[in-house]
Amino acid sequence: MVNQYVPNVKRDLSRLDYRMVWEDELKKYLKKLEKNKPVVVCGDFNVAHNEIDIKNAKANRGNAGFTDEERDKFTKLLESGFIDTFRFFNPDKADCYSWWSYMGKAREKNVGWRIDYFVVSKNIIDKVKNPKIYDDIYGSDHCPIGIELDLH
Repeated sequence: MVNQYVPNVKRDLSRLDYRMVWEDELKKYLKKLEKNKPVVVCGDFNVAHNEIDIKNAKANRGNAGFTDEERDKFTKLLESGFIDTFRFFNPDKADCYSWWSYMGKAREKNVGWRIDYFVVSKNIIDKVKNPKIYDDIYGSDHCPIGIELDLH
């Protein structure tokens, strides 16, 4: 189990190059771990992967957390043998977010982004049950997410 925080690129995208290197290193590290056992990685990936994962996709295109580069790195992670558990079980479920801005009553209006993920090695997706976004739990601009794993 790896719990991680992917650095954000800043509003002005000044850390985009740094982020791209970081993403490559994370994927390399996860693939190295996977040589010994299946990997579960969770945390704030700071990217809304697909348009369904963000309330206002068109208006946010190119903004931090929704640049083509960030989205492409997440795609490449998944293509390397990992699965986004929530989207695997809920391919078309919209309006499911894990982060909301503190501005403009975004949470009350559910104008959010799904940027927190449980990603697992493909070979254990059959062990994953009930991926959940606990959007009714407050205390932060993020809400908790979870999965159940049956590793027996």
